[in-house]
Amino acid sequence: MQNETLSRKYIKLGLILVLSLALILFTQEVKLWKNPASTPITSDTLIGLVVLWLFAFLGIIISDVMKKVPVGFLRNFPVLGWVSLVSLIFCLMSNFFVNAIAAVDFLSITTPILAFAGISVADHLVDLSKTSWKIGIVAVFVFIGTYLGSAILSQFGLWVTGSL
Repeated sequence: MQNETLSRKYIKLGLILVLSLALILFTQEVKLWKNPASTPITSDTLIGLVVLWLFAFLGIIISDVMKKVPVGFLRNFPVLGWVSLVSLIFCLMSNFFVNAIAAVDFLSITTPILAFAGISVADHLVDLSKTSWKIGIVAVFVFIGTYLGSAILSQFGLWVTGSL
């Protein structure tokens, strides 16, 4: 019974990852409609998506296995951390993985991720409305500070490279 429940969980997570990859592929296709000179969809793109799926799935499995380890740090380590470590190890082992992932457009990956993040935050809007109005002021200063910091660093980088 436990193995059946576990296999259903992994099948469900695998299908969710496939849906995410389909959304990435769709986003890359839409970007191609708007900008035909951007990263084309090739067989390398599909291989890159399979590699990303593999990394994510391995990270999920490792996270589940580590939840049974008595070491608190490993038990509480987030899934994203395991996916990142799996990706790092495999990409350091072979350039094949780096080249495969490079064929997937970066913006096509980030768009669905930000959409999922927005949906997850939308579930907590009631909690956000219970906080003080002062959080809005803090958020504005954080956004402005982040923007100005990025702009200053970019300006400095352009100045150092002589692109100005």
